[in-house]
Amino acid sequence: MRKILSSKYWLLSLLIIILLVNYIASIFHFRIDLTEEKRYTLSVPTKKLVGSLTEPLYIDVFLQGEMPAGFRKLQNSVKETLQGFKEIGKGNIRFRFKKPLEGFNDSAKANMIDSLQRMGLSPMNVKAQTKEGEGQEQQFIFPGAILSYKDRVLAVDFLQGQSSVNGINSLNNAEALLEFKLTNAIHKLTQDSLPLIGYMLGNGQPFNETVYDLIERNLKRNYRFAFLPLDDPKLRAIPPIFDAILIVKPTKKFTDEQKLKIDQYIMHGGKVMWMIDNLYAEMDSLRRSQNEFIAFDRGLNLEDQLFKYGVRINQDLVQDVNSDKTPSVVGNVGGKPQIELVPWPYFPLLSNYSGHAIAKNLDYVLSQFPSSMDTVKAPGIKKTVLLSTSEASRILSAPALVSWNSVRTEADLRQFTKSNVPVVMLLEGKFNSLFTNRLSSAFADSLNAIHLPYVAQNSEDNKMIVASDGDIAMNAVTQDGALPMGMNPYTKYKYANSDFVNNAIEYLVDNSGILNLRGKDYTLRLLDRKKLDENKLIWQGINIALPILLILLAGWIFYLVRKTVNQKFSGSVT
Repeated sequence: MRKILSSKYWLLSLLIIILLVNYIASIFHFRIDLTEEKRYTLSVPTKKLVGSLTEPLYIDVFLQGEMPAGFRKLQNSVKETLQGFKEIGKGNIRFRFKKPLEGFNDSAKANMIDSLQRMGLSPMNVKAQTKEGEGQEQQFIFPGAILSYKDRVLAVDFLQGQSSVNGINSLNNAEALLEFKLTNAIHKLTQDSLPLIGYMLGNGQPFNETVYDLIERNLKRNYRFAFLPLDDPKLRAIPPIFDAILIVKPTKKFTDEQKLKIDQYIMHGGKVMWMIDNLYAEMDSLRRSQNEFIAFDRGLNLEDQLFKYGVRINQDLVQDVNSDKTPSVVGNVGGKPQIELVPWPYFPLLSNYSGHAIAKNLDYVLSQFPSSMDTVKAPGIKKTVLLSTSEASRILSAPALVSWNSVRTEADLRQFTKSNVPVVMLLEGKFNSLFTNRLSSAFADSLNAIHLPYVAQNSEDNKMIVASDGDIAMNAVTQDGALPMGMNPYTKYKYANSDFVNNAIEYLVDNSGILNLRGKDYTLRLLDRKKLDENKLIWQGINIALPILLILLAGWIFYLVRKTVNQKFSGSVT
């Protein structure tokens, strides 16, 4: 070192050392994560999955070019995440950033937009700076990526499930979910066998276009799928080959034989997602009556079964000030009714307050005529509220009057005193059978005959999800066809219903732990605007003058060191 500093080529030597260090750093990456939430540390399931890839995985990210600051920040987070994937992927992670519409004419652009939309990527029209001094222009960006592995292709929308009106918080939530979304997509691409999901029929469950989005665009795309006619006399038991079953908005009474089939499926380890409307309350009834109707009990005969598992769906309707909008007559002009979109308290917008991975960092989930839920004593069962109403709700006990004008005055609003009323519940643990000491010997023999003997309790922990609203998984149907579930047909705003339902099913059937990545936090540490304004000159001085002073100080120290070395070298020569 002393020879280098005393040499006349010391500056050239220093530059060579700096270039060498940078070259080594470009090959071998090392990063210390000092953030409280460990935002730059990949989880064990991600490392295990990415490290097990046997062939190249190609990722095209459509975040390139001039974009607003929030999207540039998202772009950087995607790069950092994929760089982490690449480091543990043994050369099998190959990614690039591109503009999907660059170089295309108008016709080709329209075809490309249509193709990406069919794959699940939604374009966003944003204002972006073109060149310095040339102002801004409108352009489409697709905040997502296309992943290709072997002969399989999957799209990932980074903003899916996020509020389009929540600005920087939505982008921050999207950053928090990057690892989960990318890892989950890789998991689906590399799975040899997909879970089998059953859709129960036989008790008036919807079997029409109102469940088109659930079945065709979600279940069939992500899983193996089959219908299960619970009323079929040939179906003596639900086959254990089904990883989970969905019971969506039944309207007819369940017999004890049907309940036993579900019960034993659960006791043998099967997973169930119940979406139950206890009361008959439909928009069609309101339109036919023109003004109001009475919501009444459907008589589904499921109370004792759900009670045994640890939850009760009450005979009531929940209203919420925080609700979706629907057309309503607000007055008359010239003898013609004036119709406006106004919030309707029977359509609460549900949120997650427990922080559970299924619903964390999601936009609102739209519900229609939900009931309240209570937990009941069930030894060994853990209950977690996944979705609930806001802090301004109220409960209407059955028989409940459903009216267009249920909230007329300030006095009515003051009745919304209930807070965070549960609407969706997760139950986990060893469930006990409803039919203990109730099963006839003849039916027990029939179960033994098909090698599914009666079981009184789960041998291992099991889980189920119970929702007091079947409409969460259903979609509106217009002249344009079936809309996505959770989309308001009038405002065209899409809530996070499909993301919630998919996450819920994924939690039930997947044991890889990947879904837990959704629980990751990205703390948004914003600057204090008041303090910035008060100390503006000080911070400007620090940001401008301090770097210059540090450079001068470093140069002065280097000069002293070099001078000292030269003096010692000269002394030793003499």
